[in-house]
Amino acid sequence: MREIFVYVEGPSDQLGMLKLLGRVIEGARQRGNVLGFYPLGGKDNLLKKGPLKALNILRNKPSSWVFLVPDLYPANKPFAHTDYSGLKATVEETFLSELKRKNCDQRLRQRFRVHCFKHDLEALLLASDQVLLRRLEATKFTRNWANPVENQDFNAPPKRIVEMLFLDAGKRYKDTVDAPWILERCDYQSLKNECPQNFGPFLTDLISLLE
Repeated sequence: MREIFVYVEGPSDQLGMLKLLGRVIEGARQRGNVLGFYPLGGKDNLLKKGPLKALNILRNKPSSWVFLVPDLYPANKPFAHTDYSGLKATVEETFLSELKRKNCDQRLRQRFRVHCFKHDLEALLLASDQVLLRRLEATKFTRNWANPVENQDFNAPPKRIVEMLFLDAGKRYKDTVDAPWILERCDYQSLKNECPQNFGPFLTDLISLLE
């Protein structure tokens, strides 16, 4: 049995992934594996406490893997980084420091993975344009964004665009309600193709451990 822990920033990330990957989670269960998503109280908490939490799981559960999947936005929080490679390098360095401090087996590094949403979960909503329009009860969008959506920048992250789209439609975006509703009606393989920079590699890495 493989048990995979995926730590994300907050409840909307957790609920969204549970809905989007429902078939993956059920398929893992049928093969005797466990895939779970867990919020860790924001980006600061995830990146500061996540590496040690991961180490404690990995050292006590020999059939476990741990993923940390924060948002890339905002930049330089809680440490200097402006891209995925910088974020990943620092988190892996922190994990390695904890591993050495606790005198743990170096092979635990092989079961620790760092990915991110670029720039946040809402990139997946913008990539799901037809389902998003249904949720907005609209026939066309009132805003534009980059294509592919992962090319959005820190000045206009996907979540801000989604919030404005909802406001333009006379609604208020509630991430723990609207994101799961949209993602439940999406195909994760399509989103993997629409978001190939960071979400695609995350899914590939995750699913490879379950097959």
